[in-house]
Amino acid sequence: MRISETAKLFRAKDGFLLLTHKNPDGDTLGSAAALCSALRRAGKTAYLFPNPETTRKYREFAEPFHAPEGFEASFTVAVDIAAETLLPPGFSGKVDFCIDHHPSNTHFAPKSLIAAGKASCGEIVLQLIKALNGDVSPEEANLLYVAVSTDCGCFVYANTRADTLRAAAELLDCGADNQTLNIKLFRKISRARMKIEGMIFSGMEFYRGGKISLATITQQMLREAGATEEDLDDISGLAGKAENAILSITVREQPGGESRISLRSSPEVDCSEICAVFGGGGHAMAAGCTVQAPPEKAKLMLLDVIDEVWK
Repeated sequence: MRISETAKLFRAKDGFLLLTHKNPDGDTLGSAAALCSALRRAGKTAYLFPNPETTRKYREFAEPFHAPEGFEASFTVAVDIAAETLLPPGFSGKVDFCIDHHPSNTHFAPKSLIAAGKASCGEIVLQLIKALNGDVSPEEANLLYVAVSTDCGCFVYANTRADTLRAAAELLDCGADNQTLNIKLFRKISRARMKIEGMIFSGMEFYRGGKISLATITQQMLREAGATEEDLDDISGLAGKAENAILSITVREQPGGESRISLRSSPEVDCSEICAVFGGGGHAMAAGCTVQAPPEKAKLMLLDVIDEVWK
């Protein structure tokens, strides 16, 4: 559907429940919270599904919109969710609509608003809110700035485009406090995060003459650093800092023994094609998947697939 069609549909609905994806980031949470605020301004009953995996970094942005216990939704909207497998833990039921920017979206919802060319879902929600209400409130501008800025690494990732910067500028005009948000989101980290970053960098591996950089994060490393999931936000960006790296890989051991994989690349490598082999997906230059194997085995499996996909 188009923006105008989606706005018309939303005006006809009520009892909204907005969903964010597993291991929620700033884009899914900021976009969903901003849309929730806009729907309320439009006179609708709207809440966020309380995602139990929300970290302290983003909790303050999402919690004011959490659904009360016992809330029964009439219309459920997935925000920044590319597949049913990424729905939040604890949610059960049907999804009526999906707003997303991932090219790998599986079209699991009966109706959807998908703009695969956007760097963030926040850019889509910005246009939708304007179509719904005619303007964007300062609170919504802050939430959408969280969405847009985090999904492009404070505008340094390769997915940053002219439209991304124009959206950010518009949000500032609407009242977004970029100075405060940039400090909070990008310039401050915990001491445990400092320790785990040092361990990651000291254990980095390189392949193909440095064109592939690989970082491994084990449960033992987390215990030694005193780190939890709360300290691992955007940890996948570290491996790509290596000079001359074209494809960066982050392998994170999970408590159950499986490995969560995150890939980042330059345009010549399609990360989503690699991750699709393991049932994952995402964008061409940023994708992820889960491999049912411990880190050492998962790493070898992944490198074999990369050799096939990236000749």
